[in-house]
Amino acid sequence: MGSLIDAETLGKIEGRLREIEERREKILRDVRGVTLNASKAIICVHAKRRREAERLLKESRRVLVETSKIAGNDLQKYLIQPAAEYVEASITIAVSKKRSIPKQEELGVDDIPYLLGILDAVGEIKRMVYDRLREGRVKEAIRLFRAMEDIYASLTPFAAYDHIVQGIRRKTDVARILIEDTRAIVTEELRRAALIKDLQKTLKAAGSNEP
Repeated sequence: MGSLIDAETLGKIEGRLREIEERREKILRDVRGVTLNASKAIICVHAKRRREAERLLKESRRVLVETSKIAGNDLQKYLIQPAAEYVEASITIAVSKKRSIPKQEELGVDDIPYLLGILDAVGEIKRMVYDRLREGRVKEAIRLFRAMEDIYASLTPFAAYDHIVQGIRRKTDVARILIEDTRAIVTEELRRAALIKDLQKTLKAAGSNEP
């Protein structure tokens, strides 16, 4: 007695699943390059090699566009993390160059990676704040810190959608902690700068009063 299930039907199902698996494997191979280029781009930003960073991100976007076509509607979940890292690097470059944060349409990514990538950029901006303080560029450090605050204030309401955008509440909490830590450092630096300025005024006044 043969099987109760139609063999031809099972064969068609297996064929479709095999096709999905092949697409999945290609996507995973291709997006490794996106992730690697995004990481390299961030390193280039901190090293002030912005032109190289933009070249790397241009390549990442090209791969994401091509891979998205392969993913179709059923495998888009495999693009969330690499796309978020691409967004993170793009935001880091934009903020470092005093540009507005790119719109979602400019980056060509879906809602979830756009939100997650922006929040991830807070950590990289914090690093830039510290670098500028070490360089003595306090005004630039303050500008970057305000960008961190703006991102947090704008995206905090989206934490309510954590059941849809998995991980966004945790990333929002991390951003808040990073901002609090950075605020303490910036405040201390401003106090130190003010103290030095007052001391210089006092010494100057004392010098002018000498006979």
